[in-house]
Amino acid sequence: MGSGCIQIGSHQVGEKCPVYLIAELSANHGHCLKKTRELIRAAAEAGANAIKLQTYTADTLTLDCDNPYFQIDHATQWDGQNFHSLYRQAEMPWDWQPQLKQIANDLGLELFSSPFDSTAVDFLEEMDVPAYKIASFEIVDIPLLEYVARTGRPTILSTGMATLEEIELAVETLESNGCPDIALLKCTSAYPAPMKSMNLHTIPALGSHFQKPVGLSDHSLGIEAAVASVCLGASIIEKHLTLSRSDGGPDSGFSLEPSEFQAMATAVRNVEQALGEVHFGPTRYDSKNTDFRRSLFVVTDVKRGDLLTEENIRSIRPGMGLAPKNMREVIGKVAQTDIDRGTPLRWDHIA
Repeated sequence: MGSGCIQIGSHQVGEKCPVYLIAELSANHGHCLKKTRELIRAAAEAGANAIKLQTYTADTLTLDCDNPYFQIDHATQWDGQNFHSLYRQAEMPWDWQPQLKQIANDLGLELFSSPFDSTAVDFLEEMDVPAYKIASFEIVDIPLLEYVARTGRPTILSTGMATLEEIELAVETLESNGCPDIALLKCTSAYPAPMKSMNLHTIPALGSHFQKPVGLSDHSLGIEAAVASVCLGASIIEKHLTLSRSDGGPDSGFSLEPSEFQAMATAVRNVEQALGEVHFGPTRYDSKNTDFRRSLFVVTDVKRGDLLTEENIRSIRPGMGLAPKNMREVIGKVAQTDIDRGTPLRWDHIA
């Protein structure tokens, strides 16, 4: 399991801390500032702790080029476009981001972003974001990781398709360049991700291997994987949020609507409470129900001097007499006093 907590803004994040719920806006802004403001408010009402943006331009991510290398043909919802046109649709205007951060902060949410090059990091540093998130495809961009690490801010890594060796290199790069506070997210880099691809058992393995807080960046449809991940030690859940999937857009098909995000948040909080701690024996919630256990009762009238037998002593409910484990010790003993039928048997009844 993971180790310790990291601090992101006002939240402690990690093992034994409340699960940190991140609403990923990604391309669901739809190039409409009003809609994006509504999305942040919806995230707050749905129980999110943080908003995550993506800070890039199409030109910082790729080339505007039509040769075959830049065509998307991977059996995805984005097939038929080139990389540049996709990222032009998805990019969020940078000048929105400071005001969105203020809106989020006013609602009690943290706001941070995934930078995709050094210019984005510089921009986000001016915004004084509380953390960085490295997207799963960027985990192998070692120069970017070095640049982010030198800010000294907490960094969340989506592991995506990364091998264990690639994750180790990414963590080592961050740590050696001044970033000790790292969290790791299990992530399947498919959009949407089929349930059979989720491999949630990787979450505790990541925590055990790296001794870092761990969680899930969830691209599956629905909320089941996210809720289940909490049982496996996830302390961070990141899920895409849209006002309505019918709005369309590059990411809408695998995003939650606000009511669904709220259902996930409620389920996560309930699971957190249900997991509790290791405990044996009655709790304050069920201690009164010990009466429903069995115990030894006198089931026919017994006179002083009578033998106690299986005909006059039985193990029945309620649990107010001697424990059933004493049955063999009691049978064959002599009654010290008269005992009425329906009396819980006590040691002072026995000679």
